[in-house]
Amino acid sequence: MDMSGERRIAAPREKVWAALNDEAVLKAAIPGCESLEKLSDAEMKATASVKIGPIAARFTGKVNLLDLDPPNSYRIEGEGQGGVAGFAKGGAAVTLTADGTDTILSYDVKANVGGKIAQLGARLIDATAKQMADAFFDRFAAQVTSAEASPDTPPPAAPPAISLLDMMPREPAGLPIVAWIGIAVFIPVLLLLLKGFF
Repeated sequence: MDMSGERRIAAPREKVWAALNDEAVLKAAIPGCESLEKLSDAEMKATASVKIGPIAARFTGKVNLLDLDPPNSYRIEGEGQGGVAGFAKGGAAVTLTADGTDTILSYDVKANVGGKIAQLGARLIDATAKQMADAFFDRFAAQVTSAEASPDTPPPAAPPAISLLDMMPREPAGLPIVAWIGIAVFIPVLLLLLKGFF
């Protein structure tokens, strides 16, 4: 799985760099993160609960920070084990570019999954990964900008965990979800009634 993108964060580059290396900020920003412990300036240990389609797993693993170039860039490499659900490993290159008073955070991710999770199919895995990345950067940016606006204000509460329902379009084929549920219930009833005539 490959994924890349960028985010504009309304804070100076040094502030964003510090937040990217702050375990409290990262723990609050990572969806499903239960614990994050900084073992050294270049190594962290984490536990996170993740749900991909019908599979829910608790991953435990380590993350290493490589090629550190403060406050410009670093490379992340890590691997997590999710028991019978499988494993995930990969890395990401993260670059921070100053743009006036804002910072452009660019990322390029390469990852592999194995075990039961890999059997779910690339589309579902990619969609979940993109949603988790979006959730992470939304939470991360919110914390950095709120800390920038008022250092004494605690970070905002983390949004609820991501579920499969969140990935469904609100109006598939132009109809709201409620209409599709009604159709799904109505069709079997209609078939039962018609069966009586034949």
